[in-house]
Amino acid sequence: MRSVSDSKKKKITVKNTGAISLGHWTVKDSGYYAVVLKALGPKANFAAIKGYEVSGTASFIASANFVPNNEGNFFYWGRRGPSVHLGYNQPDGNIEYYYNEVTVGKGNDVEGSYYMANGFSGGYFGMQVNSKTERRILFSVWSPFTTDDPKSIPDDHKIILKAKGEGVYTGEFGNEGSGGQSFLRYNWITGNTYKFLLRGRPVANDYTEYTAWFYAPEKGKWQLIAQFERPKTNTYLKGFHSFLENFNPNQGIYERVVKFDNQWVRDQKGNWVECTKAKFTADQTARKGYRLDYAGGVANGAFYLRNCGFFKNKTVVDSKFERPSKGKAPQIDIDKLPVK
Repeated sequence: MRSVSDSKKKKITVKNTGAISLGHWTVKDSGYYAVVLKALGPKANFAAIKGYEVSGTASFIASANFVPNNEGNFFYWGRRGPSVHLGYNQPDGNIEYYYNEVTVGKGNDVEGSYYMANGFSGGYFGMQVNSKTERRILFSVWSPFTTDDPKSIPDDHKIILKAKGEGVYTGEFGNEGSGGQSFLRYNWITGNTYKFLLRGRPVANDYTEYTAWFYAPEKGKWQLIAQFERPKTNTYLKGFHSFLENFNPNQGIYERVVKFDNQWVRDQKGNWVECTKAKFTADQTARKGYRLDYAGGVANGAFYLRNCGFFKNKTVVDSKFERPSKGKAPQIDIDKLPVK
């Protein structure tokens, strides 16, 4: 066993069950302190670790941050780590398009990461690392019927697929709300900047149509992911945001960072407006103080989000940031996009 904070090592021989003392350490500063256990004997003799007990002065225990119990399933959420978000400023009026650019640097493509670019009040659109060999471009639209079971959605509340791009899988999703899901298996490359364009507009019979396009620089063209219609909804786009989350509880020990840049919206009349302001927020794992490894803001002229890995220097939740203006609207021929 060793303590990462001071590289102190100690060999422990387990001869019985129950609590076993691992020693004493001096906490010299605030922040995370890691204790690493490594088995030295044959695998068949590995001890089953049920948990850790930490003791100390009353002031030390009172200031310690940890998940105290499994209320709200936080043993699971605590292992996943905090999810962090950027909510962009959006002008008044009928906004029909959201545009965003996403760059994941080398070494930040951690398995279990979702770099969500174009979030809106009815769903989300971004890219993921699903395994060591698979990555996806994911576009999902929630049903207006509240449930975690897609099979329980009434027919008149179901998301309707109108079109999908080549190689795109479509189906249903559940667990965190339910609705229509689409994804393209695409092994995007770290260091490259990917463009995301989303359209939302009301159509006939009290439906709203949502269409998502993805631009990979190595392909050099816009490609359709999918077009869905959402019932019981009559709206243009609202709630422009991005987020970074880890959806694999075994990967919450690894840090990852993503850059979001050059955000624009386009209104119903065809006017592009740049979005240079954002509010940084986080989920309950962060707000309850169960995990402190979360950050976001502006760096090198672009917005960024960072989470997991047990780093220090968190960003204050609900902080507001502004990036420098680019001043040049996206050069997209809307009329030539696949599926209008």
